[in-house]
Amino acid sequence: MDKVKASPAEAVSDIGDGASIAIAGFGVAHRFPSSLVVALHEQGTTGLTVYCNGLGQPGAPTAHLLADGKQIARLVTCFSARPGIVSEAERQIRAGLMELELVPQGTLVERMRAGGAGIPAFYTPAGYGTPIAEGKEIRYFDGKPHVLERAIRTDFAFVRAHRADEFGNLQMRGGSRNFNVSFAKAAAVTIAEVDEIVPAGEISPEDVDLPGVFVSRVVRSTVQLDVKNLPMRPSRAAGSGRSYAGKPALTREEMARRTAALLPDGAIVNLGAGLPVLVSNFIGDRSVILHAENGMLNYGEIIRDDTFDPDVHDAGGFFVGVRPGASFFESVTSFEIARSGRLDAVVLGAYQVAANGDLANWTLPTMTGGGIGGAMDLAVGARRVIALLEHTDSQGNSKLVEGCEFELTAPGCVDTVVTDLALLTRTPEGFRLDEIARGFTVDEVLAQTRMRVTVAEHVGTMQDNW
Repeated sequence: MDKVKASPAEAVSDIGDGASIAIAGFGVAHRFPSSLVVALHEQGTTGLTVYCNGLGQPGAPTAHLLADGKQIARLVTCFSARPGIVSEAERQIRAGLMELELVPQGTLVERMRAGGAGIPAFYTPAGYGTPIAEGKEIRYFDGKPHVLERAIRTDFAFVRAHRADEFGNLQMRGGSRNFNVSFAKAAAVTIAEVDEIVPAGEISPEDVDLPGVFVSRVVRSTVQLDVKNLPMRPSRAAGSGRSYAGKPALTREEMARRTAALLPDGAIVNLGAGLPVLVSNFIGDRSVILHAENGMLNYGEIIRDDTFDPDVHDAGGFFVGVRPGASFFESVTSFEIARSGRLDAVVLGAYQVAANGDLANWTLPTMTGGGIGGAMDLAVGARRVIALLEHTDSQGNSKLVEGCEFELTAPGCVDTVVTDLALLTRTPEGFRLDEIARGFTVDEVLAQTRMRVTVAEHVGTMQDNW
């Protein structure tokens, strides 16, 4: 029953050309099975089909190494491109050297879960009305459209855990469970990279997060990322803001503060990556419970110093604190929470919001593929969708438009819009302008808005309402 291998190289030695591999890891650098990826990269295996949330940070020991080595023939992922970064994988996709299939994050883990459970296919509301649904069967349940998605089985899976025993039982820490469980169950051979290997019995049965029946091999980690200097997605400072006609609008921090004030006590809320993650800094001691796709409930604000726990981070990749009553779980459970209507609200960034509530937030014409993440699942599952975005793009084009020009994340889902100039609420007649930033007039805000809106009888000031 001893599943322990002497080295990562030994653990991956039988992976041949053309194999399919599910590689766990979250964001750009969090808890990738780096030792296994490095070993496979050095082995030179080619023609791989790789399933992952994203390839990770270019230049780091993440799955991007396999793209650097031109070892991937087909990539099935939630993130093929990120704003401001052109990776080697993106170049190969553009050149036709790598086939790409983009999948919503919740759909990916559910396809893996179904594959591991012996279920061939399922229907999901995520992706309907978007390019993800093209060519797929659509059926209506309780009057709502759902997309048929097929299960995934893979030859191998690379997963990451904190501890293992010789039976292959795995123990994970904090919010690092993410895709590990579903990916492991979907694979014919699962290889686990761990910090520590202990004798059988040293991991209490109650602490086993993945039973050894799903794990074929275990190996000690030999490649470690410097967690104190994890690369973060480039973004402007929280205190920065734009000016319109020479007048300062709300800063990013102030936009997050106004959004936090919209969340009622007792609400369960998901914060999307990018600008929305700043909202966690303004919850304070209120009874708002924050939910993250990587598998956390009731986390706290962003930690900027060295006191963070490397296994506790939000879906945007920022290290965060935990509050009393917090819980950790894997991403399948996280998306069960998201799609089942248990989220009172989700706050999502956006490239565009249309007059009918359509949301576009995962790709731009300049990107090859894009970054869907969990947005499609969140947008269709939450009771309220709040779009948090700057009023215009860097070229001065309004992001509030009559109809979205970019690919949709979900049709007709946005209920509230918060920008650096205004707060708008969707009504049966369309969006209504309810508040504006101090120092601006209604006409000045409308001049920056390309969608038709109505104006409230009494327009408030955003700074007066946080």
